[in-house]
Amino acid sequence: VQLQASGGGLVQAGDSLRLSCAASGSPFNGYSIGWFRRAPGKEREFVAAIRWNSRTTVHADSLKGRFTISRDRSQNTVYLQMNSLGPEDTAVYYCAADRSIIYSSLTNPEQYHYWGQGTKVTVSS
Repeated sequence: VQLQASGGGLVQAGDSLRLSCAASGSPFNGYSIGWFRRAPGKEREFVAAIRWNSRTTVHADSLKGRFTISRDRSQNTVYLQMNSLGPEDTAVYYCAADRSIIYSSLTNPEQYHYWGQGTKVTVSS
């Protein structure tokens, strides 16, 4: 499966953005899809993940209430809705996917074989 992340941009603190992760080459059926981010000078960080079939989700504790992952079967796309953005959310956001990831491992980037190219989000104060 090939992943295409989009929707990033330059916004002001307090704004919202919705990122998209579209699949090509294969439907998302049976996959788990995760969003990760890497801020300048920092380690890659888990953001959220969803199991396509069951729509089971998991979100980073620090982002709960502001970030929400969802999926649209008709579009074969996973979304990351980001609200109340702050400068600390500035990062390159990546979507990733793989099959057969157990729930407790959805936060682990090493479990994902397929990665998109990333979309940059910059939040100005």
